[in-house]
Amino acid sequence: MIKMIAIDLDGTLLNSNKEISVRNKEALKKAKAAGVKIVICTGRPLTAIEKYLEELNLLDEGDYSITFNGGLVQKTNSGEIIEKALMPLEDVHDLHQLAVDLNVPLDVLSDGLVRQLPTSEEYFSLYGELNNLLTFKSFELSQLKKEHIFNKAVIAIDADYLDEQITKIPAGFYERFEIIKTRNNLLEFMPKGITKAYGISLLGKDLGITQEEMMTIGDEENDLPMIQYAAYGVAMANAVPMVKEAAAIITDDNDHDGVAKAIEKFVLEPLGGGN
Repeated sequence: MIKMIAIDLDGTLLNSNKEISVRNKEALKKAKAAGVKIVICTGRPLTAIEKYLEELNLLDEGDYSITFNGGLVQKTNSGEIIEKALMPLEDVHDLHQLAVDLNVPLDVLSDGLVRQLPTSEEYFSLYGELNNLLTFKSFELSQLKKEHIFNKAVIAIDADYLDEQITKIPAGFYERFEIIKTRNNLLEFMPKGITKAYGISLLGKDLGITQEEMMTIGDEENDLPMIQYAAYGVAMANAVPMVKEAAAIITDDNDHDGVAKAIEKFVLEPLGGGN
């Protein structure tokens, strides 16, 4: 029996217009009413998903979200952090130098604040276009302090140029960080071992829910660990090939209620509440 559903946002729960369909909302509403934990699992901070949580009625006591690709597990009604994994200042310094060497922009996220660091005079960050609900401020590297919170670092730039520069990242960085493309024009750096699977494993442990009782739904490279982790790993029809190959289930795409169709078949029908 599925007791937790962890769902990615972009390309999964959200359609191409960044909206949640009526059918997806209804399926999630029925699953929650049946006692299933509905957990948004995203690379975004909590402040950038609050409107979706409100739309889905996921702001009650006992509702949780996993943010920063597994870096934080939070109560949605208060923002209280249940589990966390942060990036030390030394890592930010090293990523800053990497960005300078690659001639790419670098943004460092500190909860809802995005610290934009001067690393390239030719290329500017696209992250504000991708996440316009966040607060963006320019910082010099010398202004960053050990006591600041650093959740992750991102490079947001033209997809073709990004792909060229990715090939130049030294192997040592892959040994120290989780380096994942979450969109074709967005590369993210997380502390090593911090993935969406890590986040849902911690929340599952806190709630007494096992891998066998979890469904995860996603489409992108950063969803791969949680797709592999859960017994019911679901890939969207629009998912990248590696996610489809790893999934136990493939559902319809994000513009045709893929999330709802998976939940109706594997969660609601066994409970006697499917369409």
